[in-house]
Amino acid sequence: MTPALTWHQMQALAAKEFRDRLRNRWVLAVAVVFTAFSLLITYFGSAAQGQIGPRSIELTIASLVSLVIYLIPLIALLLGFDAIVGERERGSLDLLLALPITRLELLLGKYLGLAAALTLSTVAGFALVAGVLYQRFGASALYHYGGFVLSSVLLGLAFLSLAVLLSVLARDRTRASGLAIALWFGLVLVFDLLLLGLLVATGGQVGGEAFAYLLLLNPADIFRILNVFSLDDAQRLYGLASILPPAMGQVGGLTAAMLAWIAGPLLIASWRFRA
Repeated sequence: MTPALTWHQMQALAAKEFRDRLRNRWVLAVAVVFTAFSLLITYFGSAAQGQIGPRSIELTIASLVSLVIYLIPLIALLLGFDAIVGERERGSLDLLLALPITRLELLLGKYLGLAAALTLSTVAGFALVAGVLYQRFGASALYHYGGFVLSSVLLGLAFLSLAVLLSVLARDRTRASGLAIALWFGLVLVFDLLLLGLLVATGGQVGGEAFAYLLLLNPADIFRILNVFSLDDAQRLYGLASILPPAMGQVGGLTAAMLAWIAGPLLIASWRFRA
């Protein structure tokens, strides 16, 4: 099979998966959720300081970081957990594999379609806030905000890769959904608590750069660091910034780490799916 034909097969599968998400209004629903929450945070995030509306681009992004860390990984995991195991339970997986398509093409095609739906819903959900920030702070605000939205998309794609891996490994949809929720709970809620507990329990002996680089084992923390180090005001809001070495502030290295979180689970999933 030629590379052009391989891309054509994946493109057809991705387009079908994307159209299905548009047809069942999944993209619209997620975009509305993002829009509503992001506008609420933008306008009322500074209410405790007696001000309504965005005070600065830095504080607005710092407020939106928490929304993204909790919401986007959960949405990505719920979107992709049944990508493969769902087809298997419905009996359509064997039918798809009977077509002139490889397992790798099937896996990547479904991932690309889901990724396109997740990306569109994320960008659309944050678009209205971009207009508000442009009106308040001018075009310069869109540079930082654009980087924040891009890092949000990468975070979603990383958790979508993890969801597809779970979908390949799980025996049924029930187990896949349970594993997806457990993974969200572990990476978003528990991981940082365990690291901080380790730091306290060892009296600070386990710390420094070794401790900081453990954060790279969690894509949610990579996203947080990307946005903490990109803005001076955000660094002051997070005590996490005080324990991170300057090398951790390199946007290129952190972006590469996030891309590794996207590619790594997909490589494992493709290997396991073909086994």
